[in-house]
Amino acid sequence: MESKSGNSYFRYVDWFTVVIYLLLVIAGVFSVYAASYDFDNANILDFDEFSGKQVRWIFFALGLALMLLLIDARMYETYAFPVYVAVLIIMVVTIFVAPDIKGSRSWLVFGPLRFQPAEFGKFATALALAKLFSAYGFKLNDSVSNYLRALAIIIIPIILILAQKETGSALAYLALFFVLYREGMSGLTLLAALLAVVIFVLAIKYSTPLLMGIPLGQALVYMIVMGLIVAMLLFYARRMLLARNVMIWFAGTALIATVSHFCGYTVNGTVYFGVTIGIACIYMLLNAIKGPAHKLVVTSCAAVLSIAFLFSVNYAFTSVLQPHQQQRIKVTLGLEEDLLNAGYNVNQSKIAIGSGGFTGKGYLNGTQTKLKYVPEQHTDFIFCTIGEEKGFVGSTAVLLLFLAMILRIMHIAERQPTTFARVYAYSVASYLIFHIAVNIGMVIGLCPVIGIPLPFFSYGGSSLWSFTILLFILLRIDAARRSHHNY
Repeated sequence: MESKSGNSYFRYVDWFTVVIYLLLVIAGVFSVYAASYDFDNANILDFDEFSGKQVRWIFFALGLALMLLLIDARMYETYAFPVYVAVLIIMVVTIFVAPDIKGSRSWLVFGPLRFQPAEFGKFATALALAKLFSAYGFKLNDSVSNYLRALAIIIIPIILILAQKETGSALAYLALFFVLYREGMSGLTLLAALLAVVIFVLAIKYSTPLLMGIPLGQALVYMIVMGLIVAMLLFYARRMLLARNVMIWFAGTALIATVSHFCGYTVNGTVYFGVTIGIACIYMLLNAIKGPAHKLVVTSCAAVLSIAFLFSVNYAFTSVLQPHQQQRIKVTLGLEEDLLNAGYNVNQSKIAIGSGGFTGKGYLNGTQTKLKYVPEQHTDFIFCTIGEEKGFVGSTAVLLLFLAMILRIMHIAERQPTTFARVYAYSVASYLIFHIAVNIGMVIGLCPVIGIPLPFFSYGGSSLWSFTILLFILLRIDAARRSHHNY
């Protein structure tokens, strides 16, 4: 039983989190109204306008939140996998029946109503992941199969969403890797992910300048790999003779290449770096076999995989990404300055935020916003409205509200007595962190434009309902814990 007779578990709901949620959605309505303000129609509740429609979505969201709080908390764990499978089936159907909207087939349309299954897949995936971790005796690091099962739960919806040509929504699911890290995944995995991003950026940004006959980006990656090997040797190797020999090998080959270059001999960069690193890796592997130097094996494998990933970047960039996505990445990396097309939104967004100054121009007084210089400002670029009209002060206030919610969710996560509740709570926090970081990074030009909405602010029912479901399932689970604790 979750509560005694005559006592409602509603008093055990974390109302502090609910208040933050309400403040965010209310601020979101005013921001949508400001971003889509029409001089001829000043009614914020006009249901023909974006602000009025957003108010309607909020009322539905509040009803949905109440319904989620009324459901027995045990149902969420019991039906986690069936809900996950059902959402996956809907995603598969979406690929074939969804209409083409701006090159994406990710929206199901029913008359005047349309929704995006990828958004609702977030809570289903979080529930399934939490259910997996709560299985009896399940430990992520116990076996490779446990890793594969956890990865499958995350990757399957990503593949289905990519098939819908909705890259932004697919990337949001990668936030769940932070949950795996919290539950025991090695930090080296996150380091590898960071290294992959660095390699991708270097390979794309420096693909034209040549060093020793190869693209500068590839040469930089080779140097990073060489530095990684040397650093790991110096840090981990107990046998300094091994470290000394590898360093002498690197220095010797570099000297030979330099002398050859000044003597007029042509040095093939790919062959040079490949042979140098390859022999170093083989040498370390042979020495690792003789003793307990498994970390050197890991380092060598990391070096080989890094180089293999490097040569796959060009294929992924040209063949996997859509032309408009390639263009956005090039603009973000400064390879092209397309202020009239791919870079237009971001450039106008930065102008709007910069013009807001410290305190902003005042509500409904933003010139960039009023004159519609930023397309789709009421959706993905909603934050530039806040920056222009409320300035640094208002932007900081919004970020502090988000920070308060994230910290509160993490606090809720740490007080949960069950693995299911803890993993689910960290999934909610991870989604929020990813969306906020990427959306604001996109608006100020630090990230490519990939279509990530700002939670509770961006116009649209799917995103609002998705985060409402995520949050209130967590609050219901937490309320059940608190009611048990008090009886």
